[in-house]
Amino acid sequence: MSVKECGHHKSKKKKIFKRIFWWTAIICFIILLTILIIWAILQPSKPTFILQDVTVYAFNASVANFLTSNFQVTLSSRNPNDKIGIYYDRLDAYISYRSQQITLRTSIPPSYQGHKEVDVWSPFVSGNNVPVAPFNFQGLSQDQNNGNVLVVVKLDGKVRWKVGAFVSGHYHIYIRCPAFITFGPRSNGIALGDSGAVKFQLVQRCTVGV
Repeated sequence: MSVKECGHHKSKKKKIFKRIFWWTAIICFIILLTILIIWAILQPSKPTFILQDVTVYAFNASVANFLTSNFQVTLSSRNPNDKIGIYYDRLDAYISYRSQQITLRTSIPPSYQGHKEVDVWSPFVSGNNVPVAPFNFQGLSQDQNNGNVLVVVKLDGKVRWKVGAFVSGHYHIYIRCPAFITFGPRSNGIALGDSGAVKFQLVQRCTVGV
């Protein structure tokens, strides 16, 4: 084979590679554009969360600047979308008081929520001798003496959206559910036998951010 024929072969191969590259790029662009159009048309809505109830098994602030607590919270989640599923890849529940976390985090098992489906979770969240900032502890003691403590049930995690065969990347989701816990003679909780536990029926809508 002459040098001229060899150069001709190389030139032909370059043209073929260029065509393959451009066709691949065009196909990928069309697929991505189609996904974006579908995504824009469907306009996924955030899931809705409702705090159904809170059961208090322990709430002990007898040691200055420390709190021991044990709660069970029941939350329901609804996927309002007609054609979009939700993967809850990670979801951690905990409780805060005046923006300070007062329990450890409890992980909720990963799950998939189909169209219009409702899921219910009832995790336990607790903390043993959790340090509380002095100014927060003072407020907590006053609130407890007054018979009314406002805590916030929080969930933080990662979700993915599923549209047909397409699954999105991870999005951060955060849920905030205020809950009033009452003490003493003014308490509106329901005593659960001789265990000392008190259940509060709330049915409180939560704020959801994604």
